Amino acid sequence: MTRSLKRTTSADVARAAGVSRTTVSYVLNNRPGETIPEETRRRVMDAAERLHYRPHASARALAAGHTDIVLLSLPDLPVGPSLGRYVEELAAALAEHGLTLLTHLMGTRSRALTDVCAAVGASAVLGFRSFDEETVQALHRVGAVVVLPTTRHSSTMTMLGDAQAAHLIERGHRSIGYLLPTEHPFTSMAEDRLSAVTEACLQAGLAPPDSRVSALEIDPLARLAARWVEQGVTAVCAYNDEYAIALLAAMKQIGLTAPGDLAVVGVDDIPVARFAQPALSTVYVDLHEAGRQGAEAVVAGLRHQKTEEVLPVNVIRLVIRDSS
Repeated sequence: MTRSLKRTTSADVARAAGVSRTTVSYVLNNRPGETIPEETRRRVMDAAERLHYRPHASARALAAGHTDIVLLSLPDLPVGPSLGRYVEELAAALAEHGLTLLTHLMGTRSRALTDVCAAVGASAVLGFRSFDEETVQALHRVGAVVVLPTTRHSSTMTMLGDAQAAHLIERGHRSIGYLLPTEHPFTSMAEDRLSAVTEACLQAGLAPPDSRVSALEIDPLARLAARWVEQGVTAVCAYNDEYAIALLAAMKQIGLTAPGDLAVVGVDDIPVARFAQPALSTVYVDLHEAGRQGAEAVVAGLRHQKTEEVLPVNVIRLVIRDSS
């Protein structure tokens, strides 16, 4: 028969440290405005560590005015290197503030976001796009103090596409193609990036990009590359690095070169991008900084301070290699 162990309470810590439970609460919650002698603070911390004390979640929430749970709503996408890295960086940055990140995958078979928020008691909810007003109000009603998109209003997708197009236009290209994915989950983000490329072309007095959809396979990509060259397209913005690298491989198979026949630029700077043939030019997002800024926005919101937009332009950087 297994005997359950008694959970250590703040009363146990108080007895061990020779102080009141109120003092324990002030010390462990680092309550502002309370002056606790350093010796007393040290006794409390030592006792808590010795007794392996962990504050109960509801007690922490009561003391802080909110829970330590942050819920990230993920789009129904394959979790590739960039998305996975962003989640890791955001979780680490939130942990530095004593907050815990949980993720929720959006999809037709998923539990409703508001239900999940209520079930886990999330105090903050983040999404990759702005939530509609009805969803925002519903999340607030079930306890979310902070509801934020993880991207700027102008959209990270827009900034990525703009950086791609600006680079190619600066290189003198006047006829640009855009490679769209066939996979449905990527459609929305790809269209945002394409819109930015289109706007950049129009601003430069150029025709809109010749956008084409292709499967991530050599043969259709090879046919598309040949078609672009025949039409006089000289550069291509690919939806992401995977598509850009596949396009480069398809071009090589039919004897086309980059950037001689088609300059190619991707997005994400995945680890293998520099090993492509030729090495792939791409747009890099500083995911460490993006995660840090996302955490800062959450903390500001929980403190009822003005929340800054989470992903400013300075986390995006062009990486120029041989393909462009």
